[in-house]
Amino acid sequence: MEVCTCIVPCFNEEEAIPYYYEEMQKVMQKVPELDFELLFVDDGSCDGTLKILKELAQKDSGVRYISFSRNFGKEAALYAGLQNAGGDYAVTMDVDLQDPPSLIPEMYKVIQQGEYDSVATRRVTRKGEPKIRSFFARKFYQIINKMSDADIVDGARDFRFMKRSMVDAILSMKEYNRFSKGIFGWVGFKTKWLEYENVERVVGETKWSFWKLFRYALEGIIAFSTTPLSIVSVIGMVICFLSFILLLVIIIRALLVGDPVAGWPSLVCIITSLGGVQLLCTGIVGLYLSKAYLETKNRPIYIVKEKN
Repeated sequence: MEVCTCIVPCFNEEEAIPYYYEEMQKVMQKVPELDFELLFVDDGSCDGTLKILKELAQKDSGVRYISFSRNFGKEAALYAGLQNAGGDYAVTMDVDLQDPPSLIPEMYKVIQQGEYDSVATRRVTRKGEPKIRSFFARKFYQIINKMSDADIVDGARDFRFMKRSMVDAILSMKEYNRFSKGIFGWVGFKTKWLEYENVERVVGETKWSFWKLFRYALEGIIAFSTTPLSIVSVIGMVICFLSFILLLVIIIRALLVGDPVAGWPSLVCIITSLGGVQLLCTGIVGLYLSKAYLETKNRPIYIVKEKN
């Protein structure tokens, strides 16, 4: 019998885990031809998440868990899950039931047809989400698709059903600064997209603040695009050209009209503007340099405290 490993990152999800486990039991009965194993990755939770996972593992041999020594982030948890997944198929999904487990039978059916290597999901609505957050999310997908070679669909979730060949391809990318949505698209393989309406969390509150999502978006752009560096270069060339033109204007004006003192307010504005542009460009270059610096350290993506 083929095995399917469900990889479930958890960070302070003690309330959601029982609901997820109950839903997965229903799904398993609908796909008797698959032998499921649930691989929970405890991302350094501070609540009773690990305790609940241990209790589930004691009563169900199909439950496995990995617990990090601290919070390394969802990307590290996904990577750890894929590394420790031993199944013929792997499913990555959230524990809060915003990724409906009821879609798994349909995903498996699509994979069994042999045409696709993975089945991914995307939300077609953002009901229940703040409008400003939805606006920036859509803009992010538009920007990153124009800037990079990665194929990232608007509303894409980390909820995916993948063949072993795709999992191995993802694991071959061992970069420290990871952006899974981009990696899924970059490795290729034929993907079928399933659309569904947004589902709110079964319990608790999201761990993703607006600031965390903004940083995550920057991580994605920097990880899969060098376009910002090209933009910086173009800005530099344009400013140099404009400064040369202004220099000629000033020289000609001084020769024809004189009046060398006039214009100091505009001069202050120009200097301030150029200083701001220089700091912006330096900051963009610094972000890329910092990522390269972290890669060269060759630190582990995560550290395991305990696992069964």
